[in-house]
Amino acid sequence: MIGNLKPLEIFLIIAVVLLLFGAKKLPDMARSLGKSARILKSEAKAMKKDDEKTAPAADASADTTAHQPAAPRTIQAFPGDVAGARPVSEPNRSTTQS
Repeated sequence: MIGNLKPLEIFLIIAVVLLLFGAKKLPDMARSLGKSARILKSEAKAMKKDDEKTAPAADASADTTAHQPAAPRTIQAFPGDVAGARPVSEPNRSTTQS
C-alpha cells in the first residue's frame, strides 16, 4: 500500500501532520518514539537472557532439596539504570488476616 503512494500524497500527509502537531513537537515525538523503541529492545534482550539463565537453574534447583532465601527484588526506572533502582518490599504471606 505504501509503495503505491505518489509524491504529492506523501507531501500532503506530511503537511497535515505538521499542521496537527506543529514543527516544535515533532522532534520531541520522534525522540520519545526512539526511546520507547530502545527500551522495548533492551527489555526483550533482558527477557531472553533471563529465560536462558532460568532454564539451567531450574534443572539444578530441582536436584537440591535445601531452600535458599530469594534475593530482594529491585525496580529500575529503565534497563541499565543503577542509580534509580530501589528495593521492592514483598508482602508478608506468613501472617493471616482476620
